[in-house]
Amino acid sequence: MAGKKDPGCESGGGPLLLVDGSSYLFRAYHALPDLKTSDGLHTGAVRGVIGMLRKLAKDYPNSPIAVVFDAKGKTFRNDLYPQYKANRPPMADDLAEQIEPIHQIIRAMGLPLLIIPGVEADDVIGTLAVQATEERRDTVISTGDKDMAQLVSDHVTLVNTMTDTRLDRDGVIDKFGVPPERIVDYLALMGDPIDNIPGVDKVGPKTAAKWLHQYGTLEGVLAAADEIKGKVGENLRAVRDQLPLSRDLTRIKCDVDLDVHVADLCPEPPNREALASLFHRLEFRGWLAELEGEASPADGSNGAAESAPAPSPAAALRWTVIDGWDALDDWLARMKAADLVAFDTETTSRSYMDAALVGLSFCVTPGEAAYLPLGHDYPGAPRQLPQEETLARLKPLLEDDGRPKVGQNLKYDMSVLGRYGIEVRGVRHDTMLESYVLNSVVGRHNLDDLARRHLGQETIRFEDVAGKGAKQIGFNQVPVDRAAAYSAEDSDVALRLHETLWPRLEAEPKLRSVYEDIEVPLVSVLSRMERNGALVDGARLEAFSAELSERMEALREQACALADEVFNLDSPKQLQAVLYDKLCLPVLRKTPKGQPSTAEEVLQDLARDYELPRLVIDYRILAKLKSTYTDKLPMQINAATGRIHTSYHQAITATGRLSSSDPNLQNIPIRHAEGRRIRQAFVAPPGRRIVAADYSQIELRIMAHLSGDAGLAAAFAAREDIHRATAAEVFGCGLEAVSDDQRRSAKAINFGLIYGMSAFGLGRQLGISRALAQEYIDRYFERYPGVRAYMEGTRALAREKGYVETVFGRRLYLPEIDSKNPARRQGAERAAINAPMQGTAADIIKRAMIGVDRWLCDTGVDALLIMQVHDELVFEVAESQVETLVEEVRARMEQAAELSVPLVVDTGVGRNWDEAH
Repeated sequence: MAGKKDPGCESGGGPLLLVDGSSYLFRAYHALPDLKTSDGLHTGAVRGVIGMLRKLAKDYPNSPIAVVFDAKGKTFRNDLYPQYKANRPPMADDLAEQIEPIHQIIRAMGLPLLIIPGVEADDVIGTLAVQATEERRDTVISTGDKDMAQLVSDHVTLVNTMTDTRLDRDGVIDKFGVPPERIVDYLALMGDPIDNIPGVDKVGPKTAAKWLHQYGTLEGVLAAADEIKGKVGENLRAVRDQLPLSRDLTRIKCDVDLDVHVADLCPEPPNREALASLFHRLEFRGWLAELEGEASPADGSNGAAESAPAPSPAAALRWTVIDGWDALDDWLARMKAADLVAFDTETTSRSYMDAALVGLSFCVTPGEAAYLPLGHDYPGAPRQLPQEETLARLKPLLEDDGRPKVGQNLKYDMSVLGRYGIEVRGVRHDTMLESYVLNSVVGRHNLDDLARRHLGQETIRFEDVAGKGAKQIGFNQVPVDRAAAYSAEDSDVALRLHETLWPRLEAEPKLRSVYEDIEVPLVSVLSRMERNGALVDGARLEAFSAELSERMEALREQACALADEVFNLDSPKQLQAVLYDKLCLPVLRKTPKGQPSTAEEVLQDLARDYELPRLVIDYRILAKLKSTYTDKLPMQINAATGRIHTSYHQAITATGRLSSSDPNLQNIPIRHAEGRRIRQAFVAPPGRRIVAADYSQIELRIMAHLSGDAGLAAAFAAREDIHRATAAEVFGCGLEAVSDDQRRSAKAINFGLIYGMSAFGLGRQLGISRALAQEYIDRYFERYPGVRAYMEGTRALAREKGYVETVFGRRLYLPEIDSKNPARRQGAERAAINAPMQGTAADIIKRAMIGVDRWLCDTGVDALLIMQVHDELVFEVAESQVETLVEEVRARMEQAAELSVPLVVDTGVGRNWDEAH
């Protein structure tokens, strides 16, 4: 009811929440991508600040919230010290434009917003916290500013919404090494270069805490300045007169003359119309849908106007249950007459090889759908049409290529129905792929997220109908009416998503071609390949697993002998103690918490000079193989087929490459013998062989094509060993004079540069100085100037357009290309250079798969496409048809794209995958 006082304002409510809005602002700006509206308004910081406020309100549902921002202009600290914050650059324009929208949303949420001239947000928060403490009211300050630790007391705690951590008195001591009442002294000793507060040169957190622990206070430290030895003592004595001023600058003023008292910080009812208008203008579609769809606003406020419950998202959908032959015939007639049919399957498992069909839903007109239950078997379940006969009636329509169909992630539905003897044809559209092709990096492409993003609709979730965790039931146990609402909504949403996304694809001819000519045709190819599966020798893997256990134990014993103590090689803490505390190995890098690192790359560097790190690396390699492959793969062999059936994903990677899971076949190592032994367990049945066909150096060939570099193109046209040719250019010698080490270095340069490797990274990989690595890179670009020009041009184009394209027109958007964070911006620039090559390679192998699959289906050759891994296709073929398969596959793969340099495919044949490589 309007005007009703929020109970959180009373002393018996939750703690008072004081938000450091200025801290939120800068942290959100640097942490989030540079989001923009369609008309170019920057919104990343807005989304971040409001998102943190919403989370805070959710975490403290009974607490009033007040938000405090710094005011423009100078403060009393500038009077004390004119150079205060003098080094700070002016606020970036793209951040400045977001401040007013943030303030507008906060006010529309009904939250008190305080901006007090002459002081900082810290001072306002400190004053309010003291007022609350005087009234014995608990206060939570939400900030990321370490200066606020001085305010912590029995009644005041800090919370960091970005790291989800809290600091009470003990937490301050643990983090800083001093109690809250000594934080001001601690900060004064260190100084603050960001705020231009002078401190003691070379004094950091550890020294400051040590001095205060030893001498008690800043005054105690100053009194003992003459007895502190060394350079740091000299530095202290040099600024002894300055430190009291530094302390005054860091001390939060807790007696600001405010027009508002802590008791006045009560939220008002949110202005829903203003919020809706702001969310619409800023294109926060999810929040807008949430605001319009809920009775009480999810806007972070704590005083909501009362209103009638809003209808659920599914309420506007008319759905029916097909429970008789007449109803089925009616829907069959509707589907035959429709231009496009949306459908979805409901099953008992996410694994297509184990899933039992429970029902199907159909939609041909938005807002009206039907559910066909076929496998609900809970006690009291209604009678359902017989599954076998019903599927026989559906089969002609589902297999009719002339009946266009749409759905969400239809590969799964095709694979499930394929096990029931129905080969789905006529798939024209898949909303997951429509979204993915339009923008692969915008977010996830599942139905729930797409509905929220594009339709402003919160869908019924699986957990809503089947429960969660240990109490979750199978879909066959879900009551038919609930199942109908859930499944019918899925088909309806898929159809409406298509009607939203397809016009956008139609308007982009290149993207439409990627979608229609590559992604959609690939769905049926992947479905068949998944169901084909790969035959795996489980007994061989189990024997190898036992061998790995023995070798790991031997390595463990050797490591313990070297350390002269028994320790757990799997424990980073124990390994850290052995390497650095006991053996005193050099600390090359530290963890974010300041501990010596035991990360893989650190151990690799140490292993050049010390034996124990090498043993640990070898142990980790074997442990990873054992836990990931030799132990797991035998358990993933399907009992019915004796094969492993992975799941390929088209809409996961940013560049268009396929990924796989359960198991992940993309990461089986091949660079060492142990990894190759995993591949030896992927075998051919008697009378058959494994054929592997692998694109040779495809990304380098694409680089030659994209860059137009004459030197690279000539080397590929002459079918030279490109790494040897590069070595001859870089090291200034003839091809025949190139040594193996030089070829290895050239290979690192070739691949390193297209992945954006720096001179530091190259030097580290080759074990040479950074200067020498830079010399190699400079020489490479001198010999291949087209490559340098391509890289520079691509960076510029990416900044101009915000995306890069593959040869076939697939786009990779780069939201961080103009980021103010150097690391993020440089990462986006590396992606801009590499993505066209990776993406084009992905497009080429997908086109090859479509062509090869079509040939296999048309000719009836006794061969199966069983795996796709990186740039390689793997087949299982009858021995009598090996030569035919090799010839035809190589031809189709090499003709999958027309580049300015030839595509080359290497093929191999064997009794197992490793032999065929």
